[in-house]
Amino acid sequence: MKKTVYALVEGAAMVALATALSYLKLFELPQGGSVCIGMLPILLFAVRRGVGNGLVAGLAYGLLQLIFDGAYAWGWASMLLDYVVAFTVLGFAGVFRGTKYGVFYGTVLGCILRFAVHFISGVTIYRIYAPTELFDRTFTSPYLYSLAYNGSYILIDMALCLVIFAALYKPMRKYFTAEDLRR
Repeated sequence: MKKTVYALVEGAAMVALATALSYLKLFELPQGGSVCIGMLPILLFAVRRGVGNGLVAGLAYGLLQLIFDGAYAWGWASMLLDYVVAFTVLGFAGVFRGTKYGVFYGTVLGCILRFAVHFISGVTIYRIYAPTELFDRTFTSPYLYSLAYNGSYILIDMALCLVIFAALYKPMRKYFTAEDLRR
């Protein structure tokens, strides 16, 4: 019971921190998507507490993003994919719970899964924008457009998270590897 309460409190704090960090955007793309480190606390929480807890925290963060971030969506399917599912899958970072360097592997896995969801959304829902221009290039294929559009910010997000985790890994190793939870 005590561990469950601690996990709940830690999860709520991480979701709140993620939501606050999501407002510190380096840049924002015109049809949604931005470079920020909002997913950092969700990834850390998932690696500390496991997949189940991580999925719940990712879901809560996704719902808050949908409500407070001025959701850019084309109907319910877009809301479901681009917010609810895309942020929930960050919880799969918890697959690497308790492993050495798990926070790095988990970050890569979570970002790849998030990209996959946004890519599918871009190909299926936002394909109406093809042909379109992005980064001074005209895209006629919705697949290439979705790859370029979503990859442009998720790759940067992943790199930022990895750099921050690398800078904090040594002084906070016991938290990243969840050693503090094994007492």
